Amino acid sequence: MGEDAIEAIGLRRTYRSRTGWLRPQRREVAAVRGVDFTVGRGELFGLLGPNGAGKTTTIKMLNTLLIPTAGTARVCGFDVVGQTREVRRRIGYVFGGDRGLYDRLSARDNLRYFAELYGVPARNQKRRIAELLDLVSLTGRENERVEGYSRGMRQRLHIARGLLHSPEVLFLDEPSIGVDPVAARELRQTVSNLAAAGTTVLLTTHYMAEADELCDRIAVIAAGRIQALGTPAELRHHADGRQVLEVEAYGVTDDQLAAVHRLPGIRETSLVVRDAAQLITVQSDVGVDVQAGVLAALSGVRLGRVTARQPTLEDAYVAIVNRASARPVGHGADRAADAAVPA
Repeated sequence: MGEDAIEAIGLRRTYRSRTGWLRPQRREVAAVRGVDFTVGRGELFGLLGPNGAGKTTTIKMLNTLLIPTAGTARVCGFDVVGQTREVRRRIGYVFGGDRGLYDRLSARDNLRYFAELYGVPARNQKRRIAELLDLVSLTGRENERVEGYSRGMRQRLHIARGLLHSPEVLFLDEPSIGVDPVAARELRQTVSNLAAAGTTVLLTTHYMAEADELCDRIAVIAAGRIQALGTPAELRHHADGRQVLEVEAYGVTDDQLAAVHRLPGIRETSLVVRDAAQLITVQSDVGVDVQAGVLAALSGVRLGRVTARQPTLEDAYVAIVNRASARPVGHGADRAADAAVPA
């Protein structure tokens, strides 16, 4: 495979902020605290972590949108600070959300416009646009205005836009956020096809199933540092020696969740909101029967199904992230981040 497509060594990024008017105070916030990893050419590499972990900041340093406070990074052998132009010629960047497209233009006209910006030769544009529309399954809909597209179709068009100049490395920053399950499946197939064709892909996501299905290797980042790195199978070992109890509930309070977490033998607790229901996931030591204690701690709460199962990649992820945090995932301010991690 030759040299690595991406190499990060000791990457750090610190933000300075100022608060107060009469007696202003300056403080520094370390978003990324020394990140090291490499991505091989043609590899589909996942960067996972909760909100605020440093995923997007890391990607923006690698794709030249942010200058590192310290450390170095190279993409396709070029330094991201000293050789910015060479890096930008070789990368594409796709982010989640609805920004970055012109709603009143058709998909084809959007791609024509961005092809000009990317410097795609005019003689190649028609062929390249047709190839990409086929790749992202928008052939037949390319003359419709983007304002009528579903969110999944918009995201596939974002990917086509990022590939117009045939980049060697594609950064996908939470491309399936807010996309319905059917559209997310189509997006995963598109990303898988890209990697199979030889494009190096660095993917950030909250979704464990997406990472498990797609990624050759995964790095888990929390508190601005890489906490674990390996194949999905290797990361699952972080949940070895544990068993999992899932409880569907309605109206669980923070105090009750904290009481569950304090029970003997319990290692991790998390809570995910799904429509009107709450899904509480409890990891405990193998051989310790915690079900009676959990149900007693939830006394007075309306309960649905209660299921015991073996740990998954998501359970290993929760264990890794919680080790980097002073509080269990699912409590207070962490709940919003945890709610973005469905099974």
